Amino acid sequence: MRVAGTTVVVSGGGSGLGLATAQRLVEQGARVVVIDLADPEGAVARLGAAAHFLPTDVTDAEAVDAALDVAEQDGPIRGLVHTAGRGGDRLRILDKQGRPADIASFNEVVRINLGGTYNVLRLVAARMARNELAEGERGACVLTASVAAFDGQIGQTAYTASKAAVAGITLVAARDLASVGIRVNTIAPGTFATPMLARLRDDIRQGLADSVPYPKRLGEPPEYAQLAIALLENTYINGETIRLDGGIRMAPR
Repeated sequence: MRVAGTTVVVSGGGSGLGLATAQRLVEQGARVVVIDLADPEGAVARLGAAAHFLPTDVTDAEAVDAALDVAEQDGPIRGLVHTAGRGGDRLRILDKQGRPADIASFNEVVRINLGGTYNVLRLVAARMARNELAEGERGACVLTASVAAFDGQIGQTAYTASKAAVAGITLVAARDLASVGIRVNTIAPGTFATPMLARLRDDIRQGLADSVPYPKRLGEPPEYAQLAIALLENTYINGETIRLDGGIRMAPR
């Protein structure tokens, strides 16, 4: 598929990787519908008439369906880039006193990162499946995992579980949706300069940048956007989880 002239849903597009993707899609001629809890800086509004923001909780099926109803007013949904999610709780399995971690915290991370991903994927896929074939397919979806899916650090049990699951469902989803002409791929970003990392101290951020083999810096959101659009447009990439990380392999802590 070519993104120019198509409608693409970007979940989590109010900031970070999703916002960069929405911006690049608009630049390439797509109509973009951003669903997120908030557009905190009004950044989506500044993308112009081709971008629309709809406040949406990605774990709420009714809210997502309502947003997709609005999105389809601009034309059939052909693309999805799902970046919505949250960071981990940084809880060790046992604390210093030997007490087990809070299961409620674990469940909440998985609910948002995995449950939210699956919820948006299934609801968007239902819309895409009704599309007419274009260039041999009805739609393409890009999900977001993390290098933590493979190199989770101590304290990242919940986050790693949620992102490993996203990577794990990618091939299954691609096989499942192949019968209706929908592709599914996933990006597993490394350490990116996003609002999530901005909360860290400068020395910690610098340490993360220095640990990247090459180039020795944090990833930039437009680099994620570039790959996301390539995955939407390249009709022979399907069922893949691609690390976007400068070759980093995370240390245990």
